[in-house]
Amino acid sequence: MSRIGRKPINIPQGVEIKTSEQEQNNNQERKVTVRGPKGELFINLPNCFEINQEAEILLIKSRNSRDRKENALWGTFTRLIANMVQGVSVGFEKKLELIGVGYRAKVEGHKLILGLGFSHPVEFQIPENIKIDVSQNFIIIQGFDKQLVGEVAASIRRLKKPEPYKGKGIKYIDEIIKRKAGKKVATAAG
Repeated sequence: MSRIGRKPINIPQGVEIKTSEQEQNNNQERKVTVRGPKGELFINLPNCFEINQEAEILLIKSRNSRDRKENALWGTFTRLIANMVQGVSVGFEKKLELIGVGYRAKVEGHKLILGLGFSHPVEFQIPENIKIDVSQNFIIIQGFDKQLVGEVAASIRRLKKPEPYKGKGIKYIDEIIKRKAGKKVATAAG
C-alpha cells in the first residue's frame, strides 16, 4: 500500500475537477482536467486507478493493491494531481539570486535580458503561462504548472551556474554553494 497514495486531496473553492475516458494505443486511460482561477491543467491517469470525489475531497484508489508497479505509480499520480490542484488555486514560485559585480536582469516584453559578465547580454524567451519579475538582484518566477516553473528556473540558472571560488553566478535562494579555497601563498621557509 502506498502511504502517499492513500492521502486525500483537499479541493479548495473555485477548483473544478473533471474526468473523461479516452482510448490510446489499445489502453483505456482517464483524462483528469483540473480547472481553477489561475488556469487549467490535465493529466492522463492509467486505467488501474479509481477516482472518487466527495464534496471537497478527492481520493485516488488502486484497483490492485498487490501489484508493486501500481503502488509505485499510485503515490506519484496522487502527488501530481495534488500539485495540479495547488497550482490552479495558489500557484508556484521559484526565486533565483544573481551574485556578481555588474550582474543584472530586466524584463522587456516576453524576454528576460541578463547581463552576466559576457561580451553580450543574454536573452531568455519567457514561456507562455510564466510570469517573471525582477527586483534588484532577485529573479522571481511564478506560474501554475509546477514542472514548467522548475524547468524555467533550471534553464535560467544553467546560463551562469555559481562557481565555487567567489560564488558568482545565478543560484536558487535556498541553495548552499560549497566554496573552495583559492590559491594560497606559500610562505618562504628559510
